[in-house]
This record gives sequence, C-alpha cells and structure tokens, in this order.
Amino acid sequence: MARKVTIDNVNVFLASPDELPLEWVGRGDLLAQLAASWMRVDDADVPMNPRLIGKPGVGKTTLAYAAAKSMGRDVYLFQATMDTRPEDLIITPVVSPTGGIQYAASAIVSAMITGGVAVLDEGNRMSEKSWASLAPLLDRRRYVESIVAGIKLRAHDDFRFVATMNDDASTFDLPEYIHSRLMPMILIDFPEADEEMAILRQNLPFADDEILRYVVTFLQAAHGRDEPFTVRDGVNIARYAIKRARQANTGRPAIEFLIEAVHRTVGEQAARYFPKP
Repeated sequence: MARKVTIDNVNVFLASPDELPLEWVGRGDLLAQLAASWMRVDDADVPMNPRLIGKPGVGKTTLAYAAAKSMGRDVYLFQATMDTRPEDLIITPVVSPTGGIQYAASAIVSAMITGGVAVLDEGNRMSEKSWASLAPLLDRRRYVESIVAGIKLRAHDDFRFVATMNDDASTFDLPEYIHSRLMPMILIDFPEADEEMAILRQNLPFADDEILRYVVTFLQAAHGRDEPFTVRDGVNIARYAIKRARQANTGRPAIEFLIEAVHRTVGEQAARYFPKP
C-alpha cells in the first residue's frame, strides 16, 4: 500500500523507491565527484545538484543509483520526456479506489519528503516550462509548489537531486537559470577496455570470455572512430548471439553468430569494426 502523508491538511500518496540490480563498475573518481557534490560542509551549506552528461548507454543512471545506494539512501527515478508536464514532476490528481480524487506525489516529491535521492533521467528532453516548476527546489529555497493540490512542499534535509543528460541532438537546450542550478557537470566518457570487460561480465555472467573479448575489441575500435556505440550495445550484441546459438541447437558456438548480432542490434555498417571470429 502506498505511503500517505498529510501536508497542510492535504493527503498526499508517495511513490515507492526503486530497487534495481545496478552496480557501478566504472571509474571510482566519478563516484567520488558525485558524492562530493552532495556533501554539506557546514550548517550554512546546501547540497549541489549535479548533472551527469554523456552519450546514451554509458552508465549515467547506474552511476547515480550506485552513488545514492553507497550512502544508504532510497532512490527515486523519474524518466523525463518531451511530454513531461510541471504537474507530472510534482503532484498529480488521480482517481482513488473509491471513485474520489487523491493526490499522487511524483518520484521527485516522494524523495523530497522522505529524504531520498531523486534521479531525473534524461532531463534535457524536458521543456523549459517543466524545468521552471523545479527552479525553487534547485536553489537554497529547496521547495516546490503544487498548484493542483494548493500546497507548498519543502525538501527534507537529507534530500539529494541529480539529473542525467544525454549528449545528443534529440534534446532541448537548458534555460540559463536552470543551467546554473545544475552544477557541477560530471562528464561520463566511454569506458576503457578493462572497464568494458568488467561491465560485460557483470551483465552477462553466463557468457564465455571469448565472446566478451570480441565485443570489447569491437567497442574500442568504434570508440576510436567516435561512433556512438556503447557498452549497452555490446551487452545486446553478446546476448543476442548467445540466444541465437542456443536457438539453433546445432553445436555452433555463439561466437559464430556475432556478426549477425551486430547487424540486428546496431546495423550492418557497424560490422566493419568487428574483428573476424
């Protein structure tokens, strides 16, 4: 049953925190940078609102989740889209089981109230109008206002915020007053070969090392040509090849299906970066 809190005589139902099997196996300094931005070094200090920037699939959400969990905090994920409205970010009226209206808090507001960590995923897909509703939360005021419910919601002292943003063309430019509130900017680049191998092993514990080595070689070659393929693509390539080998049931090893897997996941042109099995 959803947890309910009463604020200014208004009942608000909170979202549940997200429990995901995510573990960061990349650069430890990125975890340290994120943790530092959330610190309070004095009673007069406030935590910062970092922005994780990188290409899709490099592990931005995993990093945010792992950093929050390392601090023992509950994590609340909110997926931003071009259709995200201000009320979606704060409180939405919904029909209750009895047919009346009740107020449902967003993941961000639920984190605010409980002292959790809010991860706004792909935040630069969101319009300026939606960002404007979060402006007072992202400075020293640390509150939001719900026009729908007619209440002001203040953040718990333990509340922390982080936004992830894709470095691609299918996004909005941030307004300057939001840009200055989302600091520091933490850049996540493609992993080194040993890091990619560790990530692949974590996600594919059932895969042979030979397959993973071929996939890492492919990814590193693609990175060298500034192609957008990420370790997420590598996981999908290896996974599909393993599934095709199991489906064929002819004794052919999964490695013989890797080129087909590349074609089906990232496109035929990408095969030029793949070493011959």
